[in-house]
Amino acid sequence: MNARVPRTGRRAAGSLSPDAAAERPLGATLEFLRLLWAINHGLNKTSRQMQSQFGVTGQQRLVIRIVGAYPGMSAGELARILHLHPSTLTGILQRLGQRGLLRRVAHPDDARRVQLDLTSKGKRLAAPGVGAVETAVKRVLARFDPVNVQDTRELLTALAEGLEAQHASAK
Repeated sequence: MNARVPRTGRRAAGSLSPDAAAERPLGATLEFLRLLWAINHGLNKTSRQMQSQFGVTGQQRLVIRIVGAYPGMSAGELARILHLHPSTLTGILQRLGQRGLLRRVAHPDDARRVQLDLTSKGKRLAAPGVGAVETAVKRVLARFDPVNVQDTRELLTALAEGLEAQHASAK
């Protein structure tokens, strides 16, 4: 699909054209950041669409998918998987609970501990193919060699860890 080109000869705002780097070279670091921000913008935009279409954001859908795949996990374990602060996750879990999608269940061996589980309504939303973000990512990943995808995962993991380390050292 071609982006609409305004009369000025410039591409429409938000275009990810490879020509953009040639027109105004940014260098490897800034170009990588530009693409990460474009992905972030796309995730946020699609998440808002999912909110209006399915009643959950992309992030909430990810929580639903993970809890659906691993029922009985703790909130702490889920926070670690998602790289979220537990207090951030608490708000997400509360909203999902209020909507009747997720429930907290006492651990069978220790009533002080809580496990997460989906309600029947939550399980319907956990079905593959419900989420627009997931569908788009799956479609793109399928176009690439699994080795390239794994290399990209390793790069993004290292970047996430580096940003977390930067944040921790600034405290």
